[in-house]
Amino acid sequence: MTKYSTDEFDRAKAQMGRDLNAAITHSQDLRKSAAPHDDARTKFEEEPGSVVASVAEQSQPAVVEVRSAAAAADDYVRQSPWGAIGIATAAGMLIGFLAARR
Repeated sequence: MTKYSTDEFDRAKAQMGRDLNAAITHSQDLRKSAAPHDDARTKFEEEPGSVVASVAEQSQPAVVEVRSAAAAADDYVRQSPWGAIGIATAAGMLIGFLAARR
């Protein structure tokens, strides 16, 4: 399941990068031609909205996976609170040790 999630996240990240690059290129072209044309100016104003929609759509698999992981972590903490406290303590000690070495 983790491999599938990582692949989905990587694909979504790559698609968002392509969409943003395309939007930047498109907006630069529109900006150059927007002065004399009202139609181009309208497209230029609509472009950020389409980029936001694309980013939201592409990030949806990652959001679903994060929510699933959060629910699993919540279930684990509710079923085994002392185990979660032990893990949190060990992680805190490790971070403190690493931070003190710097």
